[in-house]
Amino acid sequence: MLTLDNLPALQRAIADAGVDGWLLYDFRGVNPITNGALGLRGMVSRRVFAFVPRSGTPTAVTHNIEQGPWRDWPAGWHKVRYSTWQQLEGAVGALVKGKRIAMEYSPGDAVPYVDYIPAGVLEMVRAAGATVVTSGEIVTRFYAVWTPAEMESHRRVAEVVARVAHENFAAAGARLAKGEQVFEHEIQESIIEAFVGMGLDYDHDPIIAAGANAADAHYSPSAKRPRALAKGETLLIDLWAREQGGIFADQTWMGSLGAPSKRAAEVWSALRDARDAAIAKLKDMVAAGRPFSPGVVDDAARAVITQRGFGDYFWHRTGHSIDARQLHGAGPNVDHYETREERVLVPGCGFSIEPGIYISGEIGMRSEVNAFLDADGRLTITPREIQRDLIIA
Repeated sequence: MLTLDNLPALQRAIADAGVDGWLLYDFRGVNPITNGALGLRGMVSRRVFAFVPRSGTPTAVTHNIEQGPWRDWPAGWHKVRYSTWQQLEGAVGALVKGKRIAMEYSPGDAVPYVDYIPAGVLEMVRAAGATVVTSGEIVTRFYAVWTPAEMESHRRVAEVVARVAHENFAAAGARLAKGEQVFEHEIQESIIEAFVGMGLDYDHDPIIAAGANAADAHYSPSAKRPRALAKGETLLIDLWAREQGGIFADQTWMGSLGAPSKRAAEVWSALRDARDAAIAKLKDMVAAGRPFSPGVVDDAARAVITQRGFGDYFWHRTGHSIDARQLHGAGPNVDHYETREERVLVPGCGFSIEPGIYISGEIGMRSEVNAFLDADGRLTITPREIQRDLIIA
């Protein structure tokens, strides 16, 4: 959230982006970045603008009937109140006329994660005499980066998430060995119970998918559609959690309920090697010390899967941003496939690395670890021990 303490860091990011200021806009939650940056609490049903200049004092443009949500706006910062649309447009125009400003806009929707400004608002701002460019770099450097405390929180919770995954593989295997039926949704419930018991936030329910169900990348088990596990098939556990106020750890683990089939071993080998190629490429790029877009890491993973004959079954980007507000964050994604990710990684950025192979009606696999660059640009992969072989449950 924008505060007196972090305003200097934001204004450095604005200066580095080569713009005169950052114009934040929201209307009824259409722009989650503005929501996170301003931290308004209470009813906000009218249009909101806030202008943060390259230097000097920020200015909020607020509706007369909605002053309560601005209670945390520092008293020394400017606030312009409006009631009519003429007053609103006049206030915005006075702030931006003749300036080069950044907004959550991405030309051609190249990076949809920073493309929230409605076309009509862009027209209004441009008509006021402003030049509008993307805020993508500012969002990366100010909004999406992790603090050192958040990095340590992520490290801790990553080991917890890994342990919970392994415990649930072992429990499922032990029950099957005793001849009991085990259902996908029961494993999901067990994981949720573990996270709740430890006081962790898990955002939404984990994915538990057996056999061909794992070919649906966003499959969701249900007690209303119970699906029993069977010996000899694969099991995917995709789970995530964070400490209160911390950063999510998001991991996917693959197991086999008994000895894996030749097909399962073939798919797993390709997937693991693709993940490792992505990590190796990331390490090389970080070591080179030059700015780079994580799209090259996506390319490295995809090349391995394609070379192994599974290219047609890798249907999504290699990884997503993780930030302090969202599991799927607003920073650069490991993506040169779904979107034209143009932003570069900077110290403080965190993200997942999770290639997948999904053969409908047959088998699906994904392997997921997380990565982040610390304040000095050093790379960390979590958890400490990443999966090398299929877990035999």
